[in-house]
Amino acid sequence: MRAVVQRVRRASVTVGQERVAEIGQGLLVLLGVAKEDGEEQARWLAEKIAQLRIFEDAEGKMNRSLLEVGGEALIVSQFTLYGDARKGRRPSFDHAADPEKARALYEKFIDNLTKLGIQTSWGVFQAKMLVHLENDGPVTLILESP
Repeated sequence: MRAVVQRVRRASVTVGQERVAEIGQGLLVLLGVAKEDGEEQARWLAEKIAQLRIFEDAEGKMNRSLLEVGGEALIVSQFTLYGDARKGRRPSFDHAADPEKARALYEKFIDNLTKLGIQTSWGVFQAKMLVHLENDGPVTLILESP
């Protein structure tokens, strides 16, 4: 699994004219699922994100986790994270999981994050979404499960 994690002051997802998800302070997670991923990767990545120390402490150092600050998470499925544009001009998505498998692991990831105590919202799987965010820092990391 691959995730682009952005520390945000607020973020939301709109599908059509409807706002389907919204969070305050926390993390926006763009999540991609690879063909070889399984439930272990979904568990590992959820734990990593919940405990990642990227929020500032009283001294202004990135030393607090999402759990410690009581932040929220907004999860957006993004198969394009597995796009390979090394050859030609059109990306190949051969490494991305098929939609059925990707949906199951996307939902498992959300479930794992929620069970860790994170208030979690999410976009609509396979929908065309508008993602709005106010990046805090900016702080953006790319994470990949082993």
